[in-house]
Order: sequence, then C-alpha cells, then structure tokens
Amino acid sequence: MVLTVVEGRVLKYGDNINTDVIYPGKYLVFTQPEKMAEHAMEGLDPEFPRKIRDYGLVVAGKNFGCGSSREHAPQSLKYAGCKCVLAESFARIFFRNAINIGLPIIECKGIHSKTDEGDRLQIDMEKGIIKNLTKNEVLNFKPFPDFLLKIFRSGGLISYLNLKSKTT
Repeated sequence: MVLTVVEGRVLKYGDNINTDVIYPGKYLVFTQPEKMAEHAMEGLDPEFPRKIRDYGLVVAGKNFGCGSSREHAPQSLKYAGCKCVLAESFARIFFRNAINIGLPIIECKGIHSKTDEGDRLQIDMEKGIIKNLTKNEVLNFKPFPDFLLKIFRSGGLISYLNLKSKTT
C-alpha cells in the first residue's frame, strides 16, 4: 500500500530522460523485480539503485519518461525503491504506466529549479503540497483526484481492480 504523504531526499536529473536510459532495452528479458531494480537508471546513473534507497525521490526537468511505451521503466524505479518521481512534465505514456503500476508521479512547475540534490521533501498528494523541508519552501501542484489516490493506495491498477471486485 502506498501512502498519500511521502517524504524523502532528492536525487536530481535533467530534461528528456527517456525510457531507454531509465531501463535499457537489453534488460527487457528480466521480469523479476530484484533484477529490474538492479538496472534502473543504468543508462544515466549506474549508482542509482544504491542511491535511491537512501534518497527515495527523483526530481527531473521536462519530458521525463519520453521514448518507448514500456512499463519496465516505471517498474524498475519502483522496484529499486523510488517512492515518487517529481518533474516539470512527463511523457503521457510514462505517466499512465506509472499510475498503472502504483508509482506516484507528480507534475509540478518549478520543481527542478527550486530543489537541489539532497533536499528533503514532504509531498502530500491529497492536498497538492510539496514542502521543501531543507529550504523551508512550499510548492503547489494539482492534487490527485480520488480515483487516482485509490489506485496509488492499492499499489497499482490491477491491485485496485482486484480489491474493487471483491467488494462488489
């Protein structure tokens, strides 16, 4: 179950981080979560799987997740221990894939310029508030609608649908 308030430290990346960098195509044969986690962000930051466990959050610029439509990219981030990805903007298919697998992603204008690597953030997905606890600043984003919060709380779309079918 994913909480709707997330806290962690920032690992910062730039614009146009594509899915081939997030999860290189040569690893598509791996479907086990632990193997996928080992190769998350390998094309950009080979130390990512180790660092994300200590940091928890990814902050990026514009167009995060561009490229191919593979689900492996958000899955590898989630399996590596990423609690949330915050970016100026996302490629639409990456956005949808992340929701489907239960990886919280937040589009927030100004997030890249207003955060530094290592900053501690607290994110409230219900209220649409990002508190930079390091700099004592607040950013706002459009809060998630209730149906998306339910998907995140369930751990992804399939889990949500399975829970929903048991209650109807």
